[in-house]
Parts: sequence; structure tokens; C-alpha cells
Amino acid sequence: MTTERDLTRREFVAAATAIGAGGLIAAPAMASLGRSPDTGPIRVGIVGCGGRGTGALIQALKADQGSVLWAMGDLYPERIEPCLGYARAALLEQDEERGTNAAKSKLQAIPERRFSGFDAYAKVIDSGVDVVLLTTPPAFRPQHLAAAIDASKHVFCEKPVAVDAPGVRSVLGSAKLARSKGLSLMSGFCWRYQMQMREAFDKLLTGGVGDIRSIQTTYNATGWVPPKARQTGWSDAEFQTRNWQYFHPLSGDHIVEQAVHAIDWIGWALRDKAPRRCWAVGGRQARPDLPETGNVFDHFSVTYEFQGGVRAYHMCRHWPNSPYDNTGYVTGSDGVMTIDPWNGKHVIEGAKPWKGSAGGNDMYQREQDELFAAIRSGRPVNDGAFMANSTMLAIMGRMAAYTGQAVTWDQAMNSQEDLNQGAWSFGERPTPTVAIPGTTRMI
Repeated sequence: MTTERDLTRREFVAAATAIGAGGLIAAPAMASLGRSPDTGPIRVGIVGCGGRGTGALIQALKADQGSVLWAMGDLYPERIEPCLGYARAALLEQDEERGTNAAKSKLQAIPERRFSGFDAYAKVIDSGVDVVLLTTPPAFRPQHLAAAIDASKHVFCEKPVAVDAPGVRSVLGSAKLARSKGLSLMSGFCWRYQMQMREAFDKLLTGGVGDIRSIQTTYNATGWVPPKARQTGWSDAEFQTRNWQYFHPLSGDHIVEQAVHAIDWIGWALRDKAPRRCWAVGGRQARPDLPETGNVFDHFSVTYEFQGGVRAYHMCRHWPNSPYDNTGYVTGSDGVMTIDPWNGKHVIEGAKPWKGSAGGNDMYQREQDELFAAIRSGRPVNDGAFMANSTMLAIMGRMAAYTGQAVTWDQAMNSQEDLNQGAWSFGERPTPTVAIPGTTRMI
């Protein structure tokens, strides 16, 4: 198993090939051990009822005429009813637009199938669902994914898929098992399901700029959701999970949790090849030093070195009163491609000028549309290889910034640093400290 032995770059590529690196290309038809009905209901379970989970649930219920909400789970019970309410409102709005009456029949998560606590994921999986939407904080995804695939469920797994190397190795193992069982595994790397981006990267990967020399991506934002001050009665675990974005064992830090979208463009452009090494800088320059802001950095800058001398540069930051920027630039032997997806701009300047012409689409909805189409057809999709690769690219960038050292791919993939040792439960939990480059060790 990939979780039990070292992984070199070559072995990672071999493992990815075994899983099926082309997640956007359906695998050959095979008998799925999960339910894959041609007609009839597809029972959906959701684990993680926050904002992203609620959105994914609504999109899943709209993706297929027979998809029904069967079970719900969240660490905190008070999040379940609002999630259900938003789903009901969205379906009622759709019914009004279409002149249908589907909302009532699609919402079948009776109170007995609404679960809370750290074990809610297991109860959802065991409730009779066919598909599980995994939208909790990233720290829990490897464990939840393994349980879902072991139970032969199709899965939508939000990005990133892990916060450390042991988690990535676990995900690779789960993805391989999903492949062998004929189960669909869809990632939350949504830009790979946006039609303008697909057109641009198709152009790029068929020589649009010639041989790629360098890539630059950014994810510069003003910040995350406001942190929550500790309340009387909150345990360490509750305080940290209610502020999960601000503690790197739960989020992976913002380079892994958020900026990984732009790092995924690097992987996509280079056909998900592993780099040789990377080096980085980062720190906390503008983030207030409060207990609820945890230990995460507020800026990173990473250089990745690939075979053949290709280098990729990524920058991300959370600084108030600073301009937002989420763009990419791919320089090749024949030109430069500019990627500005939020503004629908994809152009090549150089020897063979080009401008994208594809229409926009709801990439979040497209993910669910393709997932449910794969389940219906019995031709599973498996994003396991690239979602693990892109997550690891972000993790190794964080490792390099935290330690101040150059980190090789082999070092990163074989790291034994487990950020979440011991089962989570409400009670005492160590408080992560801020990394100090040059002092923090690579484990």
C-alpha cells in the first residue's frame, strides 16, 4: 500500500497511472460495487454542512432527476437545519421555474438520519447512501474518504484532500481502491470543470505556447472568514474546529486550503508531473496576533523546480486593504498564455496568437453533473491522482516556507509529520505554534 512505504517521483507517477491520471476521462465500464442504477433514486449523504457543503448538496440534488438527500452529518448539530433549509429553498425555486414539484420528494433526510459529532461521517456512510459528499475541514478528508471507499460509496471530495503527507498517501490508497471497485471519485478542484479553462488548457497542452519554460500563479486575497473569539465552555478542540481555517493541522494553512486552486493550475499545465524540489518564504506580517487567528501564515511565495529546468512560481497572501489577484501566466518557447478566469480572459500572445471563445459555466454544478452522469452510466470518473498531486504541491510549499529549507518531492512525499495525531474528540488539544523558518524542522 502507498501508505506504508516510501514514494519517489517515479513511483508516484506509477501509482497515479494505476489510479487513472485522466480524471476527466471516464474509465472503462465495469460493474460497480456501489449502487449505480440506470433509473431510480441515487441516495446522497453529506458530511460537513457548512457553506461549501451546502452548495455542493444543492448542486448534487440538481445534477440528477433521481438524486435524493438521504442523510446529513456535521460536527455541530446546529449547522444541519440551515443546510437543509437552503437546499429546500433552492429546490423550491427550481420547481417554480420549471413548473415541477420535486422539492418534497428529494429531501428524505428524516431526523433519524441527521447526525452530529466526530463520528457523524461513519453514521452517514452506514445509513444506506450511494454517494457521499465530503466537505468538512481538510484534516478529516483522508479518514472520511477511506471509510467511504471501504464501504463502496461513490464520493465527491472537496479540495484539498489532505493537510500532510500521511494524508496524501492515504488518499492515493483510497483512490486506487475506488478504481478497483469501479467507484467514482470526484475532486473539488473546480477549475478543471470550467469550460473556458478546459479550452485554455487543451490549447496549452497541445502546444499552444510551444515548450513550457515557466509558470506564474497568484492567489492574493484579503482574508478568510472572521475568526471567533473563545467562548466560555469551549474546549480546545471546539475552539480550534470553530476556527479551523486558522490552525494548520485542520486547514493546512491558506496555501493548502485556498491557494491550492492556483497551484493546481501548475500541475495541470505540466500534466501533473512531480517537481524535483521547491523552496519558499512566508510568514505572518499583517495577521493580528490573537488566539483565534491560530498559527497560520498570511503570505507565501514558492519556487518549484521541475525536470528540464522548468520553474513554476506561486504567490499567495491575506493582507487587508490589498488588491485581489488570482491569475496565471505560462511562458513557452512560442508565446505566453494569460489565465484570468474570474474575468473570462484566456489569451496567447506570441508567434501564434489565440483567444479563448468558450462560454462560461457554473463549474461547481458541472462537477456534480459529471459525477452523477458517471454513476448513471457505470463509467466511473476518478480524480485521485491529480487531486493528490496538487494537494502535495501545496503541502511541500508550506513545508519549505515553514522550515526555510529546500524540500525535495521525495522528502515531502515520505514525510512522517502527522499533524493530527490521536483521534479528535471534544476536550484538550495541543495549541499549534507559529513556524519559525530556520528553526522549525522538516519531519
